[in-house]
Amino acid sequence: MTEGLVVSGLTFNYGSKVALNDVSLTVGAGTFCALLGPNGAGKSTLVALLTRLLVAPRGEISVAGHNLRDAPRKALAALGVVFQQPTIDPSLSVRQNLDYFAALHGLDRSEIPGRIDAALDRLDMRERAGERAGALNGGHKRRMELARALLHEPKVLLLDEPTVGLDAATRMAITDHVHDLAEEGMCVLWTTHLTDEVRDSDQLLVLHKGEIISEGICGKVRGELPLRNWFLTRTGAAA
Repeated sequence: MTEGLVVSGLTFNYGSKVALNDVSLTVGAGTFCALLGPNGAGKSTLVALLTRLLVAPRGEISVAGHNLRDAPRKALAALGVVFQQPTIDPSLSVRQNLDYFAALHGLDRSEIPGRIDAALDRLDMRERAGERAGALNGGHKRRMELARALLHEPKVLLLDEPTVGLDAATRMAITDHVHDLAEEGMCVLWTTHLTDEVRDSDQLLVLHKGEIISEGICGKVRGELPLRNWFLTRTGAAA
């Protein structure tokens, strides 16, 4: 499990409000894990803790074998992230955004152009490398952010509701691409409230009111019910 993500006993409160209560999960290398939960379930809080934007008073997080509390630089270096809210500089070109990110990660300057080209090629974005990031449509912005998250060759990829606001075709293309990354050996944690983004073969975790209430292989967990109906039954939430 050294190449994956391990969370143990994670608890976090906002004042008197419990956001996460004793959350534990394990995602191995080569696994696409869908963290499914209604809005307000605690998904974004978990992402903030995994990326050290917040620090939990209780619990442990390990990224590719590195404890986030004890070795934060090593843990974060093994993590690629696509946040729910865009984190690009709209005034810079696509290539400039990626170049800046690569420099922040301390990548060898001689390797950066080739890494950027490879990442953009993978997302079919090379022809847009010189375009201003702010002029891209929503789907291409997301592709750019995914390319950026892969530049430093992370072991674990974390995506927080990455398809919100995108059209159905673009959502499917991005979801398919990230599944391909998992099949190639990457550990993927994909948070969503959209049941159509989850495949029966995916590892499934259901987060509701700050707690993991169901887990397992999606097709086995949902039983005879379509995932949307099963999810509604478990959470009473809109899917």
